[in-house]
Amino acid sequence: MSAVAVLAACTAMCLTACTSERSGNSSATPAADSSSAVTGTAVMAPVGHGTLFVSNEGDNTLSVVDQATDSVVATIPVGNRPRGMAVSPDGKTLYVALGRDNAVGVVDIASRAMTDKIPCGTDPEQVALSLDGKTLYVSNEEIAMASAVDVATKKTIFSVPVGKEPEGVLVTPDGQKVYVTNESSGTVTVIDARTGKQRAQFAVGARPRFVVFARDGSKAVVTSEQGGSVTVVDLPKDVPLKTVSVGDSTKPTGVALSHDGMTAYFANGRANRVSIFSVAAMMVTDTIPVGIRPWGVALSGDGSTLYTADGRSNQLSVVDVIHKKVLRTIKVGERPYGVVIVGG
Repeated sequence: MSAVAVLAACTAMCLTACTSERSGNSSATPAADSSSAVTGTAVMAPVGHGTLFVSNEGDNTLSVVDQATDSVVATIPVGNRPRGMAVSPDGKTLYVALGRDNAVGVVDIASRAMTDKIPCGTDPEQVALSLDGKTLYVSNEEIAMASAVDVATKKTIFSVPVGKEPEGVLVTPDGQKVYVTNESSGTVTVIDARTGKQRAQFAVGARPRFVVFARDGSKAVVTSEQGGSVTVVDLPKDVPLKTVSVGDSTKPTGVALSHDGMTAYFANGRANRVSIFSVAAMMVTDTIPVGIRPWGVALSGDGSTLYTADGRSNQLSVVDVIHKKVLRTIKVGERPYGVVIVGG
């Protein structure tokens, strides 16, 4: 699976909890044991399996999960409040937004250790990479900015205003634009990846969380938690095609897109389930119960398995999207937020 596909399928990397969750004043379940505890029945490993990385914002760690065995094989201490993650194009480096450190942590994938921190402005929420891996883009939630930072020099290239409470950030498949979702503004801001100049801004549903792109660059899908809606966007034109209500009780957050761009899978944080959304029919076709408060999602390379970071269950759910059922759960750290797949 290419690094671009990893970024698009996983992102994002990553969704924002409610205000009380940001402050840590919530009724979170006790931190789970970071051992390789797995519940459920065993299945054969997928072809071309890789490694899952899970950001645990409650205990400031990353859980490393072997996709072949669905077991935790390492726990990596990182900085304060790890959330969104991105993988370098060569698959050797993982970058994780550290909200309370005002930095992005640099993790060596081979040694499973954090090796550096890159300053990136106040309160980074999500992180994305340019196609050549030389530039980091972050959403600075608290100050309503989006920033670009040179990886090699650690110098800020630009920091520009976007909407209020920027959350999701992702580079388009052609590498020319960066999409930023703005929670409190109910908008998406599109900026030039090189200069930071605003190229477009448009309204979506209330409290947009995340965005994912079709591989062919034809469309984007934006989830809006409070609006209970999904917006499909004409990506070349940066124009929303349609915003579809998916129900008041459905709270769309993290999202992944099938390789053909025809099916979106999104977590419903407060509804404790994931939904399968037909892009062609513009409707939800199925829902699957998972753990408590699923946030981040990632789709396997063969498109058959979805992983959800269940923030209040301190676990990953392993979901068979073909047969529409949870195969097993994997205990990870405290309040898992995002999940990405490397090499699978």
